[in-house]
Amino acid sequence: MHTETLLAHAARTTARAVQSVNPPLVRTSTVVFDTLQAYQQAQRGLVFDAPRYGRSGTATTFELQRAMATLAGAQGCIATGCGLAAIVAVLAAHAGPGRHVLLSEGVYGPTRAFCEQDIAAAGTHIDFFPHGADIAPYLRDDTSLVFVETPASLTMEMLDVRAVCAAAHRRGIPVAADATWGTPVFFDAHALGIDLSVHAATKFINGHSDVMLGLVTGSLDALAPVRAWCDRAGTHAAPDACWLAMRGLRTLAIRLQRHQASALAVAHWLQSHPRVRRVRFPALPGDPGHALWRAQFSGAAGPFTFDLAPCSERAFARFIESLALFSLGTSWGGFESLVMPAVPHLLRAHAAPAHAARLVRLHIGLEHPDDLCADLAAALATSADDDA
Repeated sequence: MHTETLLAHAARTTARAVQSVNPPLVRTSTVVFDTLQAYQQAQRGLVFDAPRYGRSGTATTFELQRAMATLAGAQGCIATGCGLAAIVAVLAAHAGPGRHVLLSEGVYGPTRAFCEQDIAAAGTHIDFFPHGADIAPYLRDDTSLVFVETPASLTMEMLDVRAVCAAAHRRGIPVAADATWGTPVFFDAHALGIDLSVHAATKFINGHSDVMLGLVTGSLDALAPVRAWCDRAGTHAAPDACWLAMRGLRTLAIRLQRHQASALAVAHWLQSHPRVRRVRFPALPGDPGHALWRAQFSGAAGPFTFDLAPCSERAFARFIESLALFSLGTSWGGFESLVMPAVPHLLRAHAAPAHAARLVRLHIGLEHPDDLCADLAAALATSADDDA
């Protein structure tokens, strides 16, 4: 079955009961049972998509989890309150005194912060490996998880996922990936060897910039410690968010095609602009990560980064604030185009040094690419005149 067909027909089991095309939104805190035996069986929690208590999900939650698992080619899925909650659940489930977690250097800023400020403080040893490095020398006898993000957040660097998984699996170490950028439509994480694939469904999967949601897919064995941690921490998703994400999931494949086409058009245009030093987008043939992108992805999503020619903070502010179609905000994956300085999240409140190199992240939304290029052209013109 083609992806577009699967997305249109998956997760509609409960719709039949109400004679509807779409599954109903089921909200509840208390789940009731007919017999003590049924109640006791539910409390054992052996089935991922069966009701136990409202916190761990309703029929709405389970519809989304089944759809996402099917799309990802996985046995199961866990929905959490946001993308970061999904990342935290995976990391925390594998952390603890005497354990070692290895991460790629380019992971999402809050991922790094959680590792350095929380699980490290609780006794977990944390290390980061550079993109392009052989991870074998970084693996230890106490390594409990390898966590990667591809492409790297902000810098868009690629890594060899197959090589990472092979090295880790030779030593019996699971690998998790933040796969938000590609989604299962463009990035078949589990086929490449990833054990736990993490998605901020807030972004492309929902697609409408109005939901906070995280999803983790994998085998039932790989998901078991993550699910146990979510049960203890109470980080499962609300059914309302799951219902909205199912709505977004229906159009995911067709939206991604438009995001990709427009992002490539804007990226090619930026490459020829005199105020742009470099475009960091692995889908471009000249990008250092292009060969890995072609080997591991079937498409490219909307966000990418470019290097703006050095300019003063004042000129940089003019460039950002002159954009009419790109809103200044943190996130991506929605229908609208966005811009933000591509700096670590802990430094976003600070001005950059005068005439420093500027990294700019764009998310290319669903507007016409010609209009987006015209908007960028007008704004880039303001960044060249520091004396204005």
